[in-house]
Amino acid sequence: MNNANFALALATAADSHPHRDCLIIDRDDGSAHETWSYADLGHWVQRFAGALAALEVAPGDRVLSQVEKSPFAVALYLGCLRLGAVYVPLNTAYTAEEVDYFLGDAEPRVYVASSAIAARRGPIEGVHVVTLDADGTGTLADAARRAEPFTGIELRRPDDIAAIVYTSGTTGRSKGAMLTHANLESNARVLTDAWGWRDDDVLLHALPIFHVHGLFVALHCALLNATPMIFQPRFDAARVAAALPRATVLMGVPTFYTRLLERPEVNRESCRRVRLFVSGSAPLTEATFAAWEARTGHRILERYGMSETMMNTSNPLHGERVPGTVGFPLPGVEARIAAPEDGRVLRPGEVGVIEVRGPNVFAGYWRMPEKTAAEFRPDGFFITGDIGVMDEAGRVSIVGRAKDLIISGGYNVYPKEIERLLDELPGVGESAVIGVPHPDFGEGVVAVLAASDPAIDLPAVRRALEGRLASFKQPKAVVHVDALPRNAMGKVQKNALRAQFQNLFAGAVS
Repeated sequence: MNNANFALALATAADSHPHRDCLIIDRDDGSAHETWSYADLGHWVQRFAGALAALEVAPGDRVLSQVEKSPFAVALYLGCLRLGAVYVPLNTAYTAEEVDYFLGDAEPRVYVASSAIAARRGPIEGVHVVTLDADGTGTLADAARRAEPFTGIELRRPDDIAAIVYTSGTTGRSKGAMLTHANLESNARVLTDAWGWRDDDVLLHALPIFHVHGLFVALHCALLNATPMIFQPRFDAARVAAALPRATVLMGVPTFYTRLLERPEVNRESCRRVRLFVSGSAPLTEATFAAWEARTGHRILERYGMSETMMNTSNPLHGERVPGTVGFPLPGVEARIAAPEDGRVLRPGEVGVIEVRGPNVFAGYWRMPEKTAAEFRPDGFFITGDIGVMDEAGRVSIVGRAKDLIISGGYNVYPKEIERLLDELPGVGESAVIGVPHPDFGEGVVAVLAASDPAIDLPAVRRALEGRLASFKQPKAVVHVDALPRNAMGKVQKNALRAQFQNLFAGAVS
């Protein structure tokens, strides 16, 4: 049997250019850049794999990672792949209460956390808790330095699970999307072809790496082609603007572009070398698209993906990039628009649910066979839950999102999870959480409280939710109403609330 471990493809690419720059590390404090070559990264990958092997991590075991973005975090991820372990990335903003669910559901062999996070929660029965900090310190980093390098690459089948990415459910229970080695490799190869990846490309990487966009899209494109990355720990508009003249590709969320447009130094000259600007994870407004083109001379390439499928569609590299659309299905990916009630395939121009099928589509939800079965049609198409329309040429536009998903700053926020906690607060009769347009975050989270104590304001809500919800899920505004609007069936009409408060953040800048 051929080895389908995606780590093999990445190691082969790295071995072809061992002395080429891999990670050009921009420090938070603005100090001199540190650079890792592909050989340097390979050294640390083998060391981290060795350290995990010493903890008896075997193929199929889960490794839960809640660490800050750093080159060492990249080595940890690749070390897991090399071992055949299942990598489970978590947002560093998640609280201990939220992480408890993931620990119970994934049942990891190892939980890797920053020293600060690990200190707040202490030992966990049955799990190796080790630490890794962005500066390369921590118990796992120390073990990696002492470890016998793991030089092999475990044999994996195409359908073996490489990663589990948790995506929140509308009931508040997160679902673990199982991504296979074949999923990761097929999507990476398709994207590098579709986006014309070149041997001289330099990716400006300012995305988080606990998220599909930064981990599996941006990182894989560069690694699979052994090209350099300007590796910034987080998005900072000033630092990204300063790095643009050294880059050829920038991948970001719409918030990147709105904030960069506030920087006068971002112009045609600073973007002269960049050949491709990509946007995803949230809708890009036509106004931002037009403003970016007017300022820089570049038309942003918008694409569409999700945790369960990685990338599904993309505007073309060569050809018309239409604002407000997410382009055509990628090679090998089939997409259609179906009636949500019965799955009937709709004609061009008709609005329905987007369904996709292809080698990028996940293997199912971890330990949720009934949920998995419910999300797939009998012919293998995955029901995305996003509402869209396809034109005669096959170009897809997303016109809404099912289940009231909010995307704020590129992160998914599911209202039900927040509403459950709000309804527990003394003085709150009922709550509804909605997303409304925000000039900085795309959508801002708003808590609408009915029959509630007017003294429950934004600071009070944030105090009540502190330590229970990640910061990106916290409401950015609290409003009071006499009663929530309902239809004849008693369902809260959130569309009416969104219309009522659509201008709440007009002119706001976070």
